[in-house]
Amino acid sequence: MEGILLQGTIYLTAMVIAVPLSVRFGLGSVLGYLIAGIMIGPVLGLVGSETADLQHYAEFGVVLMLFLIGLELDPKGLWEMRKKLLGTGGAQILLSTLAIAIGVYLLGLPLPTSLAVGLTLALSSTAIVLTTLTEKNLMRTEGGRSAFSVLLTQDIAVIPALAILPLLALGRSITFSEDGSINRTPEEDAHHTMSLVEGLPAWGVTLVTLAAVAAVILAGRYLSPLLFRFIHASRIREMYTAVALVIVVGIAFLMILVGLSPALGAFLAGVVLANSEFRHELEADIEPFKGLLLGLFFITVGAGINFGTLFGNPVLIIALTIALMIGKGLVLLVIALASGLQGRDRWLFTLGLAQAGEFGFVLVAFGLQQGVFLPRIGEIILLVVALSMLLTPLSFIAYEFIGKRLASEPEETPQHDEIDEKAPVIIAGIGRFGQVVNRMVQASGFRTVVLDSDLATIQLMRRFGFKGFFGDPTRPELLAAAGLDEASVLVVAVDDKAAAVQLVEYARRLRPDIAIVARAHDRLHVYELYNAGADHIVREMFDSSLRAARYVLEDMGLSDYEAHELEIAFYRHDRQNLRELAELWKPGVPVAENTAYVERSRELNNNLETALLSQLDGLTEEAPTEGRRRRGDAGALAGTLRGVAPRRPGGRDT
Repeated sequence: MEGILLQGTIYLTAMVIAVPLSVRFGLGSVLGYLIAGIMIGPVLGLVGSETADLQHYAEFGVVLMLFLIGLELDPKGLWEMRKKLLGTGGAQILLSTLAIAIGVYLLGLPLPTSLAVGLTLALSSTAIVLTTLTEKNLMRTEGGRSAFSVLLTQDIAVIPALAILPLLALGRSITFSEDGSINRTPEEDAHHTMSLVEGLPAWGVTLVTLAAVAAVILAGRYLSPLLFRFIHASRIREMYTAVALVIVVGIAFLMILVGLSPALGAFLAGVVLANSEFRHELEADIEPFKGLLLGLFFITVGAGINFGTLFGNPVLIIALTIALMIGKGLVLLVIALASGLQGRDRWLFTLGLAQAGEFGFVLVAFGLQQGVFLPRIGEIILLVVALSMLLTPLSFIAYEFIGKRLASEPEETPQHDEIDEKAPVIIAGIGRFGQVVNRMVQASGFRTVVLDSDLATIQLMRRFGFKGFFGDPTRPELLAAAGLDEASVLVVAVDDKAAAVQLVEYARRLRPDIAIVARAHDRLHVYELYNAGADHIVREMFDSSLRAARYVLEDMGLSDYEAHELEIAFYRHDRQNLRELAELWKPGVPVAENTAYVERSRELNNNLETALLSQLDGLTEEAPTEGRRRRGDAGALAGTLRGVAPRRPGGRDT
């Protein structure tokens, strides 16, 4: 017991120290976990042979991760990915396997062993890549989605890889019986497992496998809702966690029994449950276990690196690792070019998948058991896999560097539209904010000219019958074509804060008499826009937040009149505070370092609270409210989701 507690303390302490430091220096959490493992393993020798056993448990973090990823997809979305799964993913596995196999064969290994090495090293690290993509908010990019499709295809490919490896064994001929099953030696037959497909003919293995997959789908579709409703009725919070773990562990065990990848089974279960009403409960319950086990997995990878073998022949092993990453990178670059990936997405796809993956450990261990790899070859492959995973966070750092260089270079953009009309109101930027302004102004009988640099947004506007022009609103020639010289009002609603300030400055310099209405992202942006010359500045979330606060006050028992008056009072005091703080604001100086600004802000906040309480004391109590009613957009939509006609306009709903 003492030994287990000591090991747990060592692993957790290393994790707590190394990971925050790694993130602080911009290296990412994965590299922090790997460094922690190296420090407590090869460097300090605090952990030993138990690392290999612990890694089997830590690999379950990959299973949990794929289950959570499956929850984010639905079957329709997975079907829409079929071309990427079969095309991009299949091409990566095939070309990488061939390229690596040819390289290894040229080094003098037999052809069967070369193919086995190529198949093992062609797979990338699902755990590292998906964790890093999620951590850096890159999953929704085109490069991130392409990388995910390749990783998913690789996870599926583990199944045929495990079936192919025994056929490549050295010094052993594989024969088949008449029923299609593999003939085994008496020694192999003496080893019995709980497998449901061991000894079955080929058609029997297929039927059992399909039955297991069908059971997962049907149980997820029809039995899981009943189970969760039963647990919900018990009102015992920890039961949700228990059920979530039972689902994932049970499905993983079933997949192992039929010879499938537990990670693939967990992903399939997640996809089935993606539309479940309890999806968010599952995510919340499993996320902590996934994060901890993945971190433990990365630490065991670092701790398991055999530096004795590395130091015995460092040039060879490092050269093999670099050659592997360059070779896979070239293959990925060719696929990225063929797939039409551009700019940052191309380099994210290329650099992100250039390593070997955690399934390499599984395939090497299985290959050693089956006589596919000699022990010395297996040891070198494991070291190359571990080192390539260790270098992966550096690949993402290289991607960020390349991304910044690409961002600093002028991009080729489609030719802007020819603006053939002018109007008294020019709206620069037609996102969520600009759309509402444009609709209300046009509905009131005034003409507008809309400019936006997002071609997709302009095309979407046109589909709904609104005219807009594609082009950069900050370009002087486009503003001139839109009629800035004669316009009465300019609405600045572009997303880029610096571009908004630049546009206001230019318009004010060219037209001192024009009215400029500008959207501000926050209070500091208000100061910048005011200095640039904007007449009316609207914080994008301020008015809607005030209205939401008013609804909260009404639901807390205040009358409509009281809540409305407090809303108005807060608005007036905040505007006054804004004016005072603007005098103390210093451009280029962080607010937290501006002592006078911070002290005055705290004083004004205290004064605001006192003023609102005094305002409330002076208000006349109205009649009691009628009870809770839907307000805001919920009032407009009330009943529409249940097939009930919405209430007529003109009531309290706004």
